[in-house]
Amino acid sequence: MRLTPNDNICEPAKPDATDWESIKWYKVNRHVDSLQKRIYRASKDNDKKKVRDLQRQLMRSNSALLKAINRVTKENKGKSTPGIDGFKATSDRARGKLFDMLKKEKMKLHKPKPAYRKYIPKKNGKLRSLGIPTIKDRIYQEIIRMALEPEWEAKFEPTSYGFRPKRSTHDAARRIHYNIKWNKWCWVYEGDFRSCFDTLNHDFILKQIKGFPHYNLVKRFLEAGYVDNGVFHNTLEGTPQGGLLSPLLANIALHGMGEILGISYARYENKRGITYASRGKYRMVRYADDFLIFAQSKEDILKVESILQPYLDERGLVLAEDKTFIKHISEGFDFLGFNFRQYKTKDGLLCLNKPSKDSINKFKMKIDDICKSCYGNNVGVLIRRLNPVIRGTANYWRHVVSKKVFGAMDDYIWNKIYKFLRRLHGNKGKKWIKQRYFPYFNNGRYTGNWILTDPLTGDYLIKMKWTPIRRHIMIKHDYSPYDKDKIDYFDMRDKRYSYFTG
Repeated sequence: MRLTPNDNICEPAKPDATDWESIKWYKVNRHVDSLQKRIYRASKDNDKKKVRDLQRQLMRSNSALLKAINRVTKENKGKSTPGIDGFKATSDRARGKLFDMLKKEKMKLHKPKPAYRKYIPKKNGKLRSLGIPTIKDRIYQEIIRMALEPEWEAKFEPTSYGFRPKRSTHDAARRIHYNIKWNKWCWVYEGDFRSCFDTLNHDFILKQIKGFPHYNLVKRFLEAGYVDNGVFHNTLEGTPQGGLLSPLLANIALHGMGEILGISYARYENKRGITYASRGKYRMVRYADDFLIFAQSKEDILKVESILQPYLDERGLVLAEDKTFIKHISEGFDFLGFNFRQYKTKDGLLCLNKPSKDSINKFKMKIDDICKSCYGNNVGVLIRRLNPVIRGTANYWRHVVSKKVFGAMDDYIWNKIYKFLRRLHGNKGKKWIKQRYFPYFNNGRYTGNWILTDPLTGDYLIKMKWTPIRRHIMIKHDYSPYDKDKIDYFDMRDKRYSYFTG
């Protein structure tokens, strides 16, 4: 006990909430990581009893609860967005109290609240619906995801890339390039499911996770419903976009496309190490609910839809006719912000991937919007807002044929900033603007006369062409960060892609 300043009231020496700052996070992460790797190995060995025992152990652990709370309330972009109950935990003290409360509750008895329905615009002008669960629901979903994901990472197809750990859009783009670069798999079936997340069959999803320790809680999450404009709606199908568990459940439901297409894989060892080769009449790349199927002949590609029909029916899916196409690679096609196309050159046919026109136009619109939003501000504000967008887009495009695009975008940006400066200093001439904002530039790496520089702080606007083109190395076959034998492999990948981006 300790005495308060008036020496009359005694209070317990132990604080009333877990001290969030004193948590040894390296121990928490190590414990969760160890259990996830053991779940992955047991799943690879098809030891279902061990998988379930380890999943129970993980979901009952304080480490999983701590990590889930930290991710939901501190790391995620939506950490400050409450569900229908309005509850948030934005301080360490609130997180400590939340942990103390949840560790006393039984997760299996939890009754999820309906998700809060919100709409965001899509690039085609339509609206995408998001279901935002409560903070408590998100925490439990995250714990379930921690336990369920390693089991399924041991089963997922090597050519599935969306919403999976250590896999990216660049891995998918590289796989596409490997499929088409020899001009062999030249017919493409580009598919998209109509309202995939909203129409997935609940019974099929639950059938795939039968035996999971918190099977009934997952069922309750799927059936929790949503509130839209104050009105409650039941959810008889689908998994809401916005939930932490939804992307994993969607991947579980969509798993199996490669099998129904007859795609298999052969393992080879040579002087350079272990390689894997695809076998069958088709090749496939899937990123969440977007997918591409490749064939060598038009006759084979025309059969794809009938082959996929049983797959679609079982999952409650329908193909979106306006987003489903059959093309030859000489026509080109867009996927994940890139354009893939076969070109005729003096040396023969050559397949190249470049930033797509839609992606370029979207970038230009961002630049326009930022410049307009900065009217009335000084150059320093403009530079601070433009640099992250330029850097992020350049790093996304740097893995494909982008050198000419980088130059064209730098010219576009220069015209926009010059217009901004003329507006900012309407009574000044070109020579004055040049002397004030474009002094001779030399930062030790780049030099030039036309680098926009803030005369007050010395901050400068970066150029896209400063970003070197660097080919992305695709993740190998079915490798997963949950495999303890692949720790060195993923450490090397992390080091390779932690390159300078500024």
